[in-house]
Amino acid sequence: MNDFQPDFATARIRPSPNCGERKNGRTPDMLILHYTGMPTAQAALDWLCTEASQVSSHYFVDEAGLITQLVPESGRAWHAGQSHWKGETDLNSASIGIEIANPGHAGGSPPFHEAQIEAVIALCRDIIDRHNLPAERVLAHSDIAPLRKQDPGESFPWGRLHQAGIGHWVEPMPVGGGRFFQEGDTGQPVEALQTMLSLYGYNVRVDGAFDAETTAAICAFQRHFRPERVDGIADASTIGTLHKLLTDLPGVV
Repeated sequence: MNDFQPDFATARIRPSPNCGERKNGRTPDMLILHYTGMPTAQAALDWLCTEASQVSSHYFVDEAGLITQLVPESGRAWHAGQSHWKGETDLNSASIGIEIANPGHAGGSPPFHEAQIEAVIALCRDIIDRHNLPAERVLAHSDIAPLRKQDPGESFPWGRLHQAGIGHWVEPMPVGGGRFFQEGDTGQPVEALQTMLSLYGYNVRVDGAFDAETTAAICAFQRHFRPERVDGIADASTIGTLHKLLTDLPGVV
C-alpha cells in the first residue's frame, strides 16, 4: 500500500507500513477519532509512519489543518488496538481512523486549533457521505477502549461536529443534584445503568456491580457526551443524557 491515490481529494500522501487488509471482507462502517498525545505534530506523524511503532491511522490532521493520508481507506490501519463496540472486537477492520495532532491530557489538554477543527469537519463529512456511516458510529477512541484511552478528550468539540452533521449528540442534561451511583455500589439500579451503556455500545458486564470497568465506561461516556464534568460518577445528568441518546436511536428504547 505504498502507492495509492488519496481518498480525500486534498490530502497529501505519506504511506505508513503499519497496515494490512481488512479481515473477512469487512467494509468500514465506523469512524474513530483520536488525539496523538505527543508533544509535536511532526513527532506524531513520524511515529505513525515508523514500522517499529506498529501503529497508524488512515488520516492525520495537524494544527494548521493540513490533512495527510497514511493508509488507503480500503486498508486496515492499526489505530483502534484492543477495543470493543456493540459486541465487535476487530474494530481496525470495521473503521476508519483519524489522528488529530494534540498533546492531550499529558500535555495539559490544550484546545484544538480552529483550522484543525474545520479540516476535521470537512474530512469527516466526506468520509461519512462516501461510506454512508450512521451518526452513532462516529466515536471516540475512549468510547471503544475506556480502560486504556482518553482521547480525543473532553476538550474535543463533539457538539460542534454534530451541528455540521457529524456524529450522534443530544444536549446534555444540566449538572446538578439528584441520586447518583459510583464505584462500589451494587444492585438493580446499577444493572439497569449497565444495560443502558451496553445498549448504546459500551463494553460493560451487566451484573449489578459498579466496578472499575463500569467507572471507565461512565468516564468515556462523559468525555464524549457530558464533558462538563468527567468523574466516573453516574449522576442524574449522566444517566439522563444517556437515556436521551438511547431514545433518539430508532428501535433501541
